[in-house]
Amino acid sequence: MTTLAQTDFLPFHRPSLDEREIAAVVDVMRSGWLTTGAKAHEFEKNFAAFVGARYALAVNSCTAALHLALDAIGLKSGDEVLLPTLTFTATAEVVTYFGAKPVLVDSEPEYFNLDPDDLSKRLTRRTKAILPVHFAGHPCKMDEVLEFADRNGLAVVEDAAHAFPAKYKGRNVGTLSPLTAFSFYATKTLTTGEGGMIVTDDQDLAARMTLMRLHGMNKDAWKRYQQHGSWRYDVVAPGFKYNLTDLQAAIGLVQLEKAESLRLERARIAARYTQALEGLVGFQVPRVSDEVQHAWHLYVVVMSPEILSIDRDEVIDELGKRGIGCSVHFIPLHLHSYYKQTWGYVRGQFPVAEKYFNGCISLPIYPTMTDAEIDRVIEAFRDVSLRCRK
Repeated sequence: MTTLAQTDFLPFHRPSLDEREIAAVVDVMRSGWLTTGAKAHEFEKNFAAFVGARYALAVNSCTAALHLALDAIGLKSGDEVLLPTLTFTATAEVVTYFGAKPVLVDSEPEYFNLDPDDLSKRLTRRTKAILPVHFAGHPCKMDEVLEFADRNGLAVVEDAAHAFPAKYKGRNVGTLSPLTAFSFYATKTLTTGEGGMIVTDDQDLAARMTLMRLHGMNKDAWKRYQQHGSWRYDVVAPGFKYNLTDLQAAIGLVQLEKAESLRLERARIAARYTQALEGLVGFQVPRVSDEVQHAWHLYVVVMSPEILSIDRDEVIDELGKRGIGCSVHFIPLHLHSYYKQTWGYVRGQFPVAEKYFNGCISLPIYPTMTDAEIDRVIEAFRDVSLRCRK
């Protein structure tokens, strides 16, 4: 078919950084202290205040945050954790670190989050916890998740890698359950390049995660090397190396100051997309509940193969020819070799997630997009819809 040529490429993602982040990193480099120190602790304090949590622990990834959280709740070999098949592999892989089993759950068909109605079908006497994921930045139906967890004596650890800042029924994600993990990966709504945060109001959980974050030592390096610090420390548990550096925290502090303006810009782009693409033949735009504030980490349209003459992969190829970078979030876990071979999952077990996956396309959405770039994406989708109808 004939396509519209486009020489300059619009990437799926660009970081939203300016001279303020650069200056903050330079200041840390000139300070003589590069690893975890005053900046990381300031970042934790400010992030906790922003979210409304009592404690926030900065770590080197959301994966690390989830690992620390599952350790803190006492996950053990032979336990099971309920989590969505529609997520990045990190959500499930941390469960296997303990010799526990990731028990996959289908998506609900409206927002594609974990389906609360599917939880009871997967519950066994070995179930220890639920790990809901706020997919794309749209919070899960947390009232139903928390009620199910309370009724069955389960811990809840939220994977909020996509959901900063987001709200559920007026409450910030990060204040809904005992443990919530955030991601600051390069593509996220707040970035430190790599990094994450785990928040909680529970003093005991915070103490355990603080201990395990840095080798199970009872004093961290920053305190030992201060003027009145002591070189002596004790290792009280076999911990991990999960700390966030001051270089990264300096970026995070600036990003945190801009968090609301960055969210509003993402929301503006999402509204432009929805207004222009709603009703477009062959594509379904994201739905948003009136009960949530969406973080808009992702803007995902779902194509209808029965209406268009090409499939999802071919749509992405056509958009690429027009200079538009897109992606797919995610290949459901049960379709990956490891989860099939190790845990016995098979195609067809999770029909809602599979149908979604066969049609999902993630569009570029980031605050540095210009109006002309947004228009390019819209026109490319309109062109594909017009040219590829059956």
